[in-house]
Parts: sequence; C-alpha cells; structure tokens
Amino acid sequence: MIGKIVIGKDFYGVLAYNEKKVSEEMGYVIDSNIEHSTSVNMTNEFNTIRQLRPNLGNVVFHVSLNLPYQDQLDDKRFALLAGDYLTEMGFDDNQFIMYRHTDTKHEHIHIIANRVRYSGKLTSDSNIKRRSRAVLNELELKYSLTQILGKTSAKKSLTQEEIKKTLRTGNVPIKLVLQREIGSIISKSNNTLEFIELLKTNSISPRFNVSKTTGSVFGISFDYQGIIYKGSSLGKKFSWNNIKKHIDYEQDRDRTIVLENNNTIGEVGETLGAITNGPQRAFEMSKGNVERIKNVDAKPEHHLGKNQGVGWVAPLGDNNPWNAFKLELDEAERSKRRKRRKRKGLGR
Repeated sequence: MIGKIVIGKDFYGVLAYNEKKVSEEMGYVIDSNIEHSTSVNMTNEFNTIRQLRPNLGNVVFHVSLNLPYQDQLDDKRFALLAGDYLTEMGFDDNQFIMYRHTDTKHEHIHIIANRVRYSGKLTSDSNIKRRSRAVLNELELKYSLTQILGKTSAKKSLTQEEIKKTLRTGNVPIKLVLQREIGSIISKSNNTLEFIELLKTNSISPRFNVSKTTGSVFGISFDYQGIIYKGSSLGKKFSWNNIKKHIDYEQDRDRTIVLENNNTIGEVGETLGAITNGPQRAFEMSKGNVERIKNVDAKPEHHLGKNQGVGWVAPLGDNNPWNAFKLELDEAERSKRRKRRKRKGLGR
C-alpha cells in the first residue's frame, strides 16, 4: 500500500477536487465525522475548528492510500483501515472525510483531515512521511495486504519510479520479491552451501565478488529474472557483511563452494547481467565470452596477473560489467572527489 501525503492550507481546493469525482460518478464518501454537503459548506465546517489555531497556516492533511492491483478491500474494510491509519497518525480527535475513487484500476481512497484537534491542540506533522510508512507496514500485515515497502533500517525503500511502475502495472517489484525471499532464506540457512542451494531453488542466482589473491568475499549480488541487484542496494540486511553473520560462513572452508558457484555462470545460460547500484537488465554475451567462462583454467582476456588488484576470480576480468567491487571502488572515489570539491567550495 502506498500513501501519498500533502500538507496544505486550503480545505476548499481538495474538497472541490473530490466532490468533482463524486459528481462524475467516479467517487463517493465511505466515512466521515462531518456532514457531507457542498464543498463550501464542508470548508466552513472545517474552518470552524481551524479558528482554534488562527495563526497556523498548514492545517490541511490530505493523504491517498493506494492498494496494489492484486489487493481488494470492500468499503467497510477500507474505512476501518483508514480509521486505524488516522488513529495511529495522531488524528483520533480530528475532523475527517474519506472518499473512495473508482477512476483507476487500483483501489484507492482519499482522506482529508484537520490538523487542528477538537480540543484546539495540533496533530504534529514532524517526520510525517516516515511515520506514515511505518503505520502502513503494520496495516498491511493486519489487513493481509501485499507488503510494498520494508523497514528502512533493514531494507531499501522503493524509488518513486518503482512505486509508479507498481501502481501502473500491478506487478510486485523485483526488489520486494528479492527482499522477501532472500530474507527468508538467510533465516533458514545453516551454512554457505545451504544458502546458495536455497537461493537457486527459488530461481535466484547469487554472484560473489571475490579477491583474486586472498579469496575473500567482498560482496554479493543476486540475479532474478535477468535483473541483478547488489545485495547492499536491497538494504543493509542483504549486504554480504551481514549475511555471513547468519549463515556460518568460513572463508577457507567455503572457498571451493563460492568459486564453483561463480564458475557456473557460463553453464546456466548465454546471458549475464550488468551490476550497478540499482537493477539492470541482462545483456547478451558473445559465444567467445561464454567459451572463455566455461574454460575455468584459461586466463581471461583482461587478466591482471598475480597480486594485481582486487576483483572477480578467474575467469571474469576486471573490465567485465559483472565486477561489482570495481564499481564500488569507482563510486567510493567519486564520493571522495565530491567531498573534496565541497570542502573547496566548488559545490557538486
């Protein structure tokens, strides 16, 4: 469920917008503690309480709650959910009206509430979007809805573009699929081999970023349906440093398991994906590259030789887009340059 919040000054504008939907038979009221009337009359009713805080400008709380395509709630359940939402957000003693719109394929409602309480106190808007997300996470569980965003402390939230795509297509974002599946697999895995096998059972291919000289694993990425995410881009919970704390990873013991997993890249198909800080579509490899990958004993075309650099183990070369660690180093260097420019007063 996606919540879009706007804090404003004018009740009339948002009420007129929703009443226009009603007049066009694309919306109706599902709950309210004010009298449903004309936009002018309802504005006057809201403003009566508003006068308890005459010097406050931004008193209008307007939120739309949007369900994914696969989720449905009848009017009563949606009104109950919205009531729980208002209570948890601190609007338990405030004027409100709820409209349900029918002009989109996904089900959604609009709530207009007065930040000024009947007592004259004010409902805070501090960190309101973060608080809203936490409340929606709980309501998704309570009402058995698809969980759209995880807790930001452990999982990376969807970008605005990913949210828009979710609402447009109705498909659960791959980022959320990976967060859910990998999170479950981490909790079930007793060791590295089980972790890899459970991932593959769920059609997720892990890719370890390994030092050529020491064999240490520096990072991990996940390939699902031809799209690849770095573990850290899914959230701290999915970074290799966190994962290895939960699966009994031991570098010397598991080195062969890790290398064998990476060396199966050429055997599972003719395509590989590019790793970046976000998802990327898989790209097609030439037959020559596939043959080089299959020949695990041969040096890759861009082989650096012994004791040079850190990157993927053979047969992948450092210039291959699969080299996530190289991209991390590049990003770290760019970050350092930005900081130096900022200290010098040159901006970004």
